[in-house]
Parts: sequence; C-alpha cells; structure tokens
Amino acid sequence: MSYGAAAALQAAVFQRLAGDPALAALVGEAVFDAAPGGPLPPLYVTLGPEVVRDRSDATHGGAEHEFAVEIVTQAAGFAGAKAAAAAVSDALVDADLALARGRLVRLDFWTAKAVRVGAGAMRQITLTFRAFVEDS
Repeated sequence: MSYGAAAALQAAVFQRLAGDPALAALVGEAVFDAAPGGPLPPLYVTLGPEVVRDRSDATHGGAEHEFAVEIVTQAAGFAGAKAAAAAVSDALVDADLALARGRLVRLDFWTAKAVRVGAGAMRQITLTFRAFVEDS
C-alpha cells in the first residue's frame, strides 16, 4: 500500500476548491482545511475525514482515497448549502489535479448526506468522493 500521496491529494483538493470561482461566489474565501476557532462565516466549506484503501498491484503502489468535504450553514434551510455542495462537486468530479507526489487516476463523487445539526438552524452536507492515486 502507498499512503505517500495522501498529503499531495489533500493539498490539490484544497487548492482546487479555494480557487474555484463558482464556489467563491457562494462562500467567498470560506474554504478551510479545518474550521478555524472563533466566529465562523454563515456558510463555509471544510475538508473532512478520509479513509484510504490499498490498491497496489505488482508494479505500482496505489491507493483509493475516500474523502469528505463538508458544507456547513447557519441558515434554516438547505438551499445555500446545496448550491455550495453542487459547486464543490462540479469543481472536483473528474478534475485533472496535479499532485506534488503521485498521479491522480480518477476522482468521482460517491455519496452525500444532508442533516440538521442539533436543534438549531445549522445544516451540514457531507459529500464523499473517491480518488484513485498511483504512487510509483
């Protein structure tokens, strides 16, 4: 197994989202690797958890990265969060990301889950993507 390209994949995903004009029109600069402390914007995007599985073969190291991107809003409804989630998906699905280590073979949407958080107005959408990365 090769976990060696994990940091490179995370950096490339973050750069893609932080630089995407359609997503920026909805959340501004509120794209985070991890949510910062203190007051948060009313709508923001953060990178979530990751699960990695070995996909090596006899000649190449490789891994399947199942990673989450979370969209969080303080609004009472899901409309704004769903618009941001669509922009995230559009930015990542089949993206040709250049990695500092390894090579991205494929990047696909996998699942989405939309929930109300607690008893308040906060809503969260968790998008899960699968990336296949070769690391020779």
